[in-house]
Amino acid sequence: MPPPSPTPAPRPDEAGKTGVLLINLGTPDAPTVPAVRRYLRELLSDPGVVRLPRILWQPILHGIVLRVRPRRLAERYAAIWTLDGSPLKWHTERQAELLGGLLARSGRTARVDYAMRYGQPSIPAVLSRLSSEGCARILLLPLYPQYSASTTATALDAARRWADSLSDPPELRAIRGFAREPDYIAALAASVRRHWAAHGRPASSYRLLMSFHGIPARAVESGDPYHDECLDTARLLSRALNLDEATGLLSFQSRFGGGRWLQPDTSTTLENLGRQGIERVDVLCPGFPADCLETLEEIAIAGKSTFLRAGGRTYFPIPCLNESDDWIHALKKMLRDQRTAP
Repeated sequence: MPPPSPTPAPRPDEAGKTGVLLINLGTPDAPTVPAVRRYLRELLSDPGVVRLPRILWQPILHGIVLRVRPRRLAERYAAIWTLDGSPLKWHTERQAELLGGLLARSGRTARVDYAMRYGQPSIPAVLSRLSSEGCARILLLPLYPQYSASTTATALDAARRWADSLSDPPELRAIRGFAREPDYIAALAASVRRHWAAHGRPASSYRLLMSFHGIPARAVESGDPYHDECLDTARLLSRALNLDEATGLLSFQSRFGGGRWLQPDTSTTLENLGRQGIERVDVLCPGFPADCLETLEEIAIAGKSTFLRAGGRTYFPIPCLNESDDWIHALKKMLRDQRTAP
């Protein structure tokens, strides 16, 4: 199902409040085997994520994946869990709060909230709450910079199914993605410059690795624009930072299951860089606006171990955009520039 089409901003005299819904992927409720199993069941039952016939996939999911993977994954979540709970959840919640405050200070009235595609708070539950609070128009902003059918499209489909279940739903509008948005690129560049200011930037034997979440290669071969949008983000960020092709590298992480996935693989790249004698690697994850399992465990912990074991000397994971002023202002400007701002 195609995403809802953006429409011009409502006139000031139109009735009803406007809502803004930030949508992220999701997280288990706790770093426990039962909670992870519930989360994985919902995620991996989505045909937009696993594009196999149900008659083939469901026995594998319930007979193998949900028996084996939750325990291993729960251990990984436990390694990054905080007193405030899931980092992804509280970063996303804080982003919504800060964006709402920024809009209010600029004189724009909007109800800003957040939801998770999988897990809680769910998209239907938050949309229902926004509607009950009088939001006649709701702008959907999936926090996936690079569009993919397995992420952005499934989030927008979930919102559309909720609207289709109502006799008089609010108007839904959407921002499809922002892989090339100048303010998003500027926020990424600013985060790297802050990192360099704190830790220096070696003149030689140094690489900045831009690691994006991977997807199966067959999705791209079927027309998914994700790979091209990742390349565009990496190219624009490298240009903003004045990086040459040897210094600014791109890779893909988080491979799941068999089959061909996008290349080059992040773990393999880190191992090769260590073996080649590259002394320092900094890793940035431009596809993740909020720190999460994939950045805090897969990159910061496992990635560091891979690089150092292969002979590297210094390794820095660069934090995601999280609650940085540059990022919150970029979100606000994207709303305005899309002519969907409240």
